[in-house]
Amino acid sequence: MMEDYKDLMIDLFFNTLVCKALLAGFGLSLTTGSLGCFLIWRRMAFFGDALAHSSLLGIALGILLHMDMNVGIVAICLLCAAILTKTTSHQHLSADVWLNIISYSALALGFLALSKSGSNADLESYLFGDILTLRVQDLYWIYGCSALVGLFFYWKWRELLLITLDEELAKTAGVSVGLVRATFMVTLAFTVAIALKAVGALLMPALLIMPAATASRFARSPEQMALIATGTAFLGVSIGLVAAISFNTPSGATIVVSCLTLFLGSMLFRAR
Repeated sequence: MMEDYKDLMIDLFFNTLVCKALLAGFGLSLTTGSLGCFLIWRRMAFFGDALAHSSLLGIALGILLHMDMNVGIVAICLLCAAILTKTTSHQHLSADVWLNIISYSALALGFLALSKSGSNADLESYLFGDILTLRVQDLYWIYGCSALVGLFFYWKWRELLLITLDEELAKTAGVSVGLVRATFMVTLAFTVAIALKAVGALLMPALLIMPAATASRFARSPEQMALIATGTAFLGVSIGLVAAISFNTPSGATIVVSCLTLFLGSMLFRAR
C-alpha cells in the first residue's frame, strides 16, 4: 500500500514538472518566434548571441547584490542592448566587431565575478539550460515577458515592418525609428534574460533563429512567418522535452537539436 502511494506521488510530481515545462515552452515560443523573424529580416542574428553571453554578468550581479538573478540578468541585458544599439552605428568599426567585443567581454567579466563570489549557484543550468528545473515564479516572468512582447508587436507591427524594409522610408512616413528600434531591443533583452534557465546562455540564440529560419521556407507573408515560427518553436521545445526525458539527456541541448532537426527537415521542401 505504501509503495503504491509512493509511486503515485512520484508520478504526480513527474507530471507536474512536465506540465510546467510545457507551459514554459509555450510561453517562450510566443516571444522567440516573432522576435527571431525580425532578427533574420534585419540581419541581427548575432545580437541575440551577444545578449545571451552578456547575461552571465547579470547572474554574477544578482549573486553579489543578493537579489533575484532574473532582475540582475534583465538589468545587464538591457544595459548591453543599449550599448549595442549605440556602438553598432560606430563608423570606424563594423557591427560584428562590436558584437564580439561586448559579448565576450561581458562573458569574461561574469566568469571572473562568479569565481570570486564563492557562490554555489548552478551555473550549468544558466549556461546550457534545464527547463525541468523552472519554478512557478519563472512562469510568471515568462508570461509577463510574453505579454510585453505581444503588446509591443500589436502596437508597432507596421512600423517595425516599415523600418525593416527601409529606415529612410520609415522616417519619411513619420515613424520614430530610434524609439521603435530601442523598444525592440528592450523586448529582445527581456526575452533573452527570461529564457536563460530554460535553454541556457550558450544555446538561447538557437531558439531565436532556428524556428524563424524554418518558417521562412514556407511563409508567404511576414505575419504568416511569425505564426509558423511560433508554432515551430513550441514543437521543437515539446519534442526536445520528450526526447530529453526519454533518453535522459540535457534538456536545453536536446531542445536545440530538435529545432535543428525541424530546420533540416524544412530544407527538403521549398515554399511556393
